Amino acid sequence: MTSKRDYYEVLGVTKTSSTTEIKSQYRKLALKFHPDRNKSAEAAEHFKEITEAYAILSDPKKRQVYDLHGHAGVSGRYSSDDIFQGAGGDFSDISGRDAFESIFESIFGRSEGFGNRRQRGTDIQHRVSITLEDVLHGKKIGIDLEKELRCNVCNGTGGKPGSSVNRCKACNGQGQIRNTRGIGFASFITVETCPACRGQGSTIDIPCNECKGKGRKRGVARTTFDIPPGVEDGDYSVPQEGNQVPNGVNGDLIVSIKTQPHEFFKRDGGNIFYDHNISMVNAALGCNILVPTLEGTEQLTIDAGCQPNKIIKLRGKGLPHTRTGRRGDQYVRIIVNIPNKLKKHQKQLLEDFQRSFD
Repeated sequence: MTSKRDYYEVLGVTKTSSTTEIKSQYRKLALKFHPDRNKSAEAAEHFKEITEAYAILSDPKKRQVYDLHGHAGVSGRYSSDDIFQGAGGDFSDISGRDAFESIFESIFGRSEGFGNRRQRGTDIQHRVSITLEDVLHGKKIGIDLEKELRCNVCNGTGGKPGSSVNRCKACNGQGQIRNTRGIGFASFITVETCPACRGQGSTIDIPCNECKGKGRKRGVARTTFDIPPGVEDGDYSVPQEGNQVPNGVNGDLIVSIKTQPHEFFKRDGGNIFYDHNISMVNAALGCNILVPTLEGTEQLTIDAGCQPNKIIKLRGKGLPHTRTGRRGDQYVRIIVNIPNKLKKHQKQLLEDFQRSFD
């Protein structure tokens, strides 16, 4: 089985490309490889590939998941509808809706129609504070979340155990009702949640006493997730760990990561920076110093005649990059301290030293 190409490579963009740049590049490639325009044997496969790549990279949340975990993070985390949600308009601009849906089916298969999307639970936001050491090694986080959970008494049906659950007649079990309204020569189709079954697609004879017929209730659940080495500050999704919806798709847990200020270091991507102070005498004569790193200390030799703000690079002593695992560097800046006040004999020594150059 051949592995998928990197989505950025597929579209010919970079990780720093804006959404506008990604959309522009997709349109160019879609026009080039659309099967109705390009009759070569490879065109259809190329079009499928770039369409899938654009569906992920054009959505900020899906793009974050992909940047963090690659293909493994996307695979299995989204339903076929979810992958293309919000992007269909861009595809139909080029291929037309029918053509888009046909391509959509050929890539992912069709389990649900576009008008039959299942209900989705709401997302939950949670803040996590980590250290630079956590960024270096990664960390497993476990939290107790209060959220909507499937009722354990009725197993999410909303009906009292033993009572009947029937297909909703108003929506024919779809959970949604389509309304068509004509204006002049145009017609508009709107899709709304079925009021009879509240989007469940079924009705119950006797409501569950525990959840009052909702199929869900508030509760606390333990959630664990991994913060990978090299993670940057920002919002990341833990798929389907948000509020639950019976017979639907769970919401996501949105983890807002903030790195605590470090006692010694400042961070810029995979690199870290540290300032070390030495006296002007040591700068002139040279010395050995010990500097902290994220994994202990490192001895450095300061050559005689060291100038202020000299930068020394400790290769590979920075933070790992999330996708490659390759570590950045630590940069040590040498700060030369010049005393504000001198004792009489110190001043005399410096004056004698200055006269030695005359």
